[in-house]
Amino acid sequence: MSSGISDKPVQPWQLIMDAEAQQSAGEIGATATFIGTMRDFSQRKNLEKMVLEHYPQMTERYLEKLEKLARCRWPLQDCLIVHRVGDIYPGDPIVVIACWSSHRRAALDACDWLIEELKHNAPLWKKEYGPEGEHWVEENTDGHSQGA
Repeated sequence: MSSGISDKPVQPWQLIMDAEAQQSAGEIGATATFIGTMRDFSQRKNLEKMVLEHYPQMTERYLEKLEKLARCRWPLQDCLIVHRVGDIYPGDPIVVIACWSSHRRAALDACDWLIEELKHNAPLWKKEYGPEGEHWVEENTDGHSQGA
């Protein structure tokens, strides 16, 4: 499939349906998906928006690398990774991941691994805006370094 960055709003279910329409009927036994959306809180409350910045070639290569690694680790028929950048508002989808496999365990494990890798290691930088002003997010609330 494809990995990519989008600077425009995405329709997660449409992306997944479009990708699934390209699958060979009968080979897919499981589809695992993850859709991450912006919350109106993190370490601060009442967030109004977030800006996700990236270095285009670096981030695109990173997503392609993740897709290749997932395909090597699990027997996937296909994989989709789409990550938003730019201005994002509460409720907006940020990331869409879908993994297709003959068996559920491979699809679920690959999907779970992909979101964890993105969250903790993606070359993306978040700036949050709210009543307290703007600030760069240096760590996720779980103590890991900045990622998706």
